[in-house]
Amino acid sequence: MPNIFWDKVQESLEYCKHKMIWHAYGYPKIADLECSCFHDAPISEPWDIDQKMAVSVAITGSFFRREDNPNQPITDEEIRDSAREVLRAGASTVHIHVRDHKEHFILSCGKFQNVITPLKEEFPDLAVDGCLVPGLSRDWEEMVKTIDTGIFDAAPVNSTAVFVGDSLLAKPPAVLLEKTRLIQAAGGVPEIAVYNDADISNADRYLLRSGLIKPGAVWIVLPALPGCAVMDNPRQMSEGLNRMVNAIRDVDPEGFIMVCAAGRASMHLATLAASMGLHIRIGMEDTYYLWPHRSDKIGSNLQCFELAKMLSEVVGRPIATRAEYREMIGAPVVATA
Repeated sequence: MPNIFWDKVQESLEYCKHKMIWHAYGYPKIADLECSCFHDAPISEPWDIDQKMAVSVAITGSFFRREDNPNQPITDEEIRDSAREVLRAGASTVHIHVRDHKEHFILSCGKFQNVITPLKEEFPDLAVDGCLVPGLSRDWEEMVKTIDTGIFDAAPVNSTAVFVGDSLLAKPPAVLLEKTRLIQAAGGVPEIAVYNDADISNADRYLLRSGLIKPGAVWIVLPALPGCAVMDNPRQMSEGLNRMVNAIRDVDPEGFIMVCAAGRASMHLATLAASMGLHIRIGMEDTYYLWPHRSDKIGSNLQCFELAKMLSEVVGRPIATRAEYREMIGAPVVATA
């Protein structure tokens, strides 16, 4: 153990007369957060971040079953009711998947319409997006049919090749490009979904540099799930999110970035994103944990949204309305009565 030379400390105390060194050169004003008494140039200005925060609620997703979380919405009615609940509470938008009777993800135009049509009747200004991943036989035809109905205002395009949990998700470039074209041709907004750094490079090479998607794109960041950008502790979470956001800003400085509360990082990741001026997606698709340091399971999508509402108050960024969200992502304006 090191020794402190207390006799030297005492000698120094007597020399400085037990006082700190302090000269208030700007007296009587000691400190000002906005300017200096010696010039009129501002030294601190408001941050240049979006004043409002879009909050998307991802209702059920593809992965988690009732054995993971007994509260998981599975049936069309459960998914629709959960979406209606958060929209009535003020969510900016909802992200929709549908499931079959075995709780598996299914790409079904009829089931999507069964869920979304009543929502759009109740909320005419709703811009809704959902999962259109053609992974099984005949899914491509069903995807095209669904896109052509115009029921979705936006849809993710995954510029990725990644293991997500125990499954491989890889989007061949031709599929990526054609799906993007189809969404745009139907008047929808393609959302670039990225799971790690490499996905951002893929999106830049195939979508931005080709001119298919213009700068100022919509980006969905999906880290923290097994196989995606690693966020297994606070340091990884903060460093990882900053790295991904900076990589997006390098290729698309004006892009709209939404960060998903995914994996164990969950609401802590959403909190970090909100304080960085980004937008957030919460809900039961990307996690079944409320917080990364505890094992509490999500009780409902409304519970997640209520946390997001508190978060918006803490960071001083009101939640964007449905109409404001439409404008943020560049979806066509819808006339409402």
